[in-house]
Amino acid sequence: MRVISRRSRINLTVSGKMPSTPNIPLTAHDSYAAEEIVLRPGGNSRGYWTELWRYRELFAFLAWRDLKVRYKQTTVGVAWAVIRPLLVTVIFVTVFGRLANLPSPEGIPYPLLVLAGMTAWQFFATVMADGSNSVLSNANLISKVYFPRVIVPASVVVVAFADLLITGLMTLALMAWYGVLPPIQVLLLPGMILLALASALGVGFWLSALTVRFRDVKILVPFLVQFGLYVTPVGFSTTAVPERYHPFFALNPMVGVIEGFRWCLLGTGVVDGWVLPISVVSAVALLITGFRYFRATERQFADII
Repeated sequence: MRVISRRSRINLTVSGKMPSTPNIPLTAHDSYAAEEIVLRPGGNSRGYWTELWRYRELFAFLAWRDLKVRYKQTTVGVAWAVIRPLLVTVIFVTVFGRLANLPSPEGIPYPLLVLAGMTAWQFFATVMADGSNSVLSNANLISKVYFPRVIVPASVVVVAFADLLITGLMTLALMAWYGVLPPIQVLLLPGMILLALASALGVGFWLSALTVRFRDVKILVPFLVQFGLYVTPVGFSTTAVPERYHPFFALNPMVGVIEGFRWCLLGTGVVDGWVLPISVVSAVALLITGFRYFRATERQFADII
């Protein structure tokens, strides 16, 4: 028996080899010698996606657990998913709409403009904040058993989708209140949700892997979420930014996502020119690089954590 091991004892593969001549009886010694046990980290194995599918029940369990625990010990409960975006909307309408007197494009009511942007941003911020701390939160599980580690930060997406559904229903209710009907491009909204998912997962993969190695990232994430809320066009429209700065502004992938949400729901939003294409490229780049970095470092999680 030959055993090949690495520091992170992760995957177990057993392969057997039968003797070439079937007439020769196979002794106990030969049967053991024909087996090879290989313990290896996930690495770049071609069967990684098959392995992810095999652990789909674990993904569902982690997602359901996070969904139950999120508001379990709070008095208001799931109503926080309504209260938080409403409070931020009121603040942004007061600061940007009333005090700063920023324009609302094409006569769209300012509260509706903000809430549509808040729908996209809250989805991204939830995945970013919860995903960054997800590996550390599951340290006991990661240090004891093997499973594809990428399942952990990916599972927080379910909670974010639940919040997205609630905030989206709030936006539709406010649209009905103001008598605003969604345009035909509302059919493209799933594409904008996928773009938001790519951006959120990319950042989540990066931050979750970095948090394991550098615990300071855990302290930095709330600041990044708060800072991003003000430099992303949630409380204002991209039309308030001079057009010559739009390509640089769109390097933030959430700029294209938020403007895309508004375009699909309200018929207004800066999606022409370079804004949306640059945001798409930024989102895809974040997703690919974040996933690759996470995969490159996940074999060390059990040792570091």
